[in-house]
Amino acid sequence: MKRFEGKVALVTGAGSGIGRATALAFARENAKVVVADIAVADGEETVRLIKEGGGEAVFIKADVSRESEVESLIKATIDTYGRLDCAHNNAGINGDLDSVTTCTEENWDRVMGINLKGVWLCLKYEIPRMKKQGGGAIVNTSSTSGLVGAPGVPAYNASKHGVAGLTRTAALECAKIGIRVNAVCPGTSRTPFLQRLIDAGLEDYITGLVPVGRLGEPEETANTVMWLCSDESSFITGAMITIDGGLTAQ
Repeated sequence: MKRFEGKVALVTGAGSGIGRATALAFARENAKVVVADIAVADGEETVRLIKEGGGEAVFIKADVSRESEVESLIKATIDTYGRLDCAHNNAGINGDLDSVTTCTEENWDRVMGINLKGVWLCLKYEIPRMKKQGGGAIVNTSSTSGLVGAPGVPAYNASKHGVAGLTRTAALECAKIGIRVNAVCPGTSRTPFLQRLIDAGLEDYITGLVPVGRLGEPEETANTVMWLCSDESSFITGAMITIDGGLTAQ
């Protein structure tokens, strides 16, 4: 029997990168997967890939920065599959490359709205549903930038630190009701954003920053999400798990 047989998993930002890798991993473990993204074509492609592999999934378009859409997302999940066992609150953006003094209010609000407010809204509606059914597991996507400073992306850096704090708070609030809340902190993983830097000729520079000497793959973070959502990590809550090739150990 596979780890998520009979369970329902929700993944936001599942149209690409780590979100898609996680959605595919849940499906391989026999979960019914709700694929959520604001990008319709990308989300539908993830569903196609899941079904092509013999899995079960549905796509629901959602902007996680809007409360009404998150509320509708959770309602649609329950209407479709009847329950919610696991959630990977992964949707996020990098925002503009700038400094603390040049970051615009528009960029700040946009990044915070998706990366931090979006995670909070997902938790706000996921937790009551999981409590009602007796438990669940939630994994938020923070970043190594949620643990250390990151010059050039102040809004992103602040938002990911916020996700770390929010994760710990939610974990404590949920500790006695059977819901575990953790966060993954990926480093230099091969995501669409990083690919743009690679295409700009920066792969050797980026790789040189990582002690193990290579970039991470989305599937490596997905594997960690699987473990955190499984019974194998039943005594872990409020944790920030780095998947960074030793980057933050330096």
